[in-house]
Amino acid sequence: MPFSKQHLFFDLDRTLWDFDKNSEIALRRLFKEEELEAQTGGFDHFHQQYVYQNAHLWKLYGKGKIKKDDLRYERFRVTLKHFKINDEALVRRLSDAYVEISPRQTALFPRAIETLSELKQMGFQLHIITNGFEEVQFIKLENCGMRAFFDVVVCSEFVGKNKPDPAIFNYALQQAGARAWQSVMIGDDYHVDVAGALRAGLHAVWFDPTAKNSFNYEHCIDSLDRLPALLPKLLLAQ
Repeated sequence: MPFSKQHLFFDLDRTLWDFDKNSEIALRRLFKEEELEAQTGGFDHFHQQYVYQNAHLWKLYGKGKIKKDDLRYERFRVTLKHFKINDEALVRRLSDAYVEISPRQTALFPRAIETLSELKQMGFQLHIITNGFEEVQFIKLENCGMRAFFDVVVCSEFVGKNKPDPAIFNYALQQAGARAWQSVMIGDDYHVDVAGALRAGLHAVWFDPTAKNSFNYEHCIDSLDRLPALLPKLLLAQ
C-alpha cells in the first residue's frame, strides 16, 4: 500500500470526538437531575460559566500547574460558587457523574468514521495522542466505534507530559515505530497540536471547523473529509 510507512497521529477531543456537543448533553442531564434551574437562572447561564471555568483549568493542567483530581472537582466547585452555591456533596455528585456520563456520548465530527476508513484503505497507520484522561478516552473510542482504527493510543498522563511538550510526540513516535518526517499530527488546537508537532519534527494539519484560521496556517482544513486529498500532497512534497 502506498502510504504503509506513513503515520497519522490524531488528537481526539474536538478533532474526531465532538467534545463540546457531548459535554453539553451530559451537563443538561445532570442539570435537570440536580434541579439547578432556580438556583442558577437557567441552563445557559450554568453552561456558559462551566465552559469558561473548565477551559481555564484545562490550561493550568496542560502547564502542569494543577493535578487531574483538582481539575475534575474544581471546575464544578468554582462554577457553583459563581451562583453562590457552596455544597461540596453536590460538587462531588456532579463531578463523578459527569466523568461517567460524558465519555459515553457518541457525537463525532461529520465524516469522521468515513475519513478514517478511507485513510486506512490508503495504507496509513493511524494513532491517537491526547491530553485527555486515560480512563475516559478509551471509553470514547470504544463507544463511538473508533478503537479498531488506531494502533497506538498515547495519553499524556501516562507519559507524564502534555502536548505541546516534545516528549509526548517523541514517545508516540517510538511506540508507533514511526519517523517524525514520515508522520503527521492532526488536531484542533494550533498551539498544542500543530505548533507542538512541528517543533518535534512532524508535519501537522490544523483542523479548524470554524474556518477562522487566525494564524493563516497553510495546511488547515475545516472538514475531516479533506484529509485524504491533502495528506499525499503534504507528505510527497517533502
